[in-house]
Amino acid sequence: MYSVTAAVGDIWRELLDNIVRTSGGGHDVLDYPPPQPLGPLWARDDKAAVFMCGLPWSLSDRDDEIVAVPVPSPEAYGGQPVYWSYLVVPADSKYKSVPDTFGGCLALTTNESQSGFYAALNTLMEIGGSEPLYSELIGPTITVPENVKAVAEGRADIASIDSYGFDLLARHVPELIERVRVIGTTEKTPIPMLACSGQPSPELRDAFLDAHNDPANDRLMDELLLSKFVAPDIGSYLPYPARRARVNAHWSIHKLSEIENEALAPNYE
Repeated sequence: MYSVTAAVGDIWRELLDNIVRTSGGGHDVLDYPPPQPLGPLWARDDKAAVFMCGLPWSLSDRDDEIVAVPVPSPEAYGGQPVYWSYLVVPADSKYKSVPDTFGGCLALTTNESQSGFYAALNTLMEIGGSEPLYSELIGPTITVPENVKAVAEGRADIASIDSYGFDLLARHVPELIERVRVIGTTEKTPIPMLACSGQPSPELRDAFLDAHNDPANDRLMDELLLSKFVAPDIGSYLPYPARRARVNAHWSIHKLSEIENEALAPNYE
């Protein structure tokens, strides 16, 4: 989910290898590079610790539990396991506010996503009117980098970007982020967690929670903009279904775009 480049994916793998080794082993670290869909990964019944968006986790009828939650290190996160979405436009555009982009093209990742879909629709629900806001929806772009590229390359006028993914791109691919500009943000919500099938391994959870105290992880966590992993606050994820239901209810009677994109219709299941 946060392997925003192949090189960043290698850093994640090294960090996870260290954490698994500290826990006593017994788990395999697998590569799952984009653009492979995350749904089949989340549906597996042998997960030890897999990044998972809080929205599908809160809607799932599986017995998945939360192992740990990352805390990004940039100051804007306030030392908390939260994130939000940046609403970005082309850097050289004249757009100064989200309403300025109405009538253009909106890029979204997937209708399973909080940061790349529902966060934006919730914000647009609050500031939009009764008429379609956009001419067309671009996507599903699936990943954070592809959603940013949709704007940077001129295929979209605005996109909703996971803040932590955006910050990782700013660190590792600054030349891409320089081509876009932030004109808005959505509300803060709980950040994606590391989920497992059934009960988490106590040894693995302890290894995640103590990862920031291991000098072997200092460079890796710095490159990944990670302060630490913390134990989950389960209750913080529980409002997701009700928020999603409100968004779905609104956009079931209002058109978001003139041109329909069935692949980006709200997920009513």
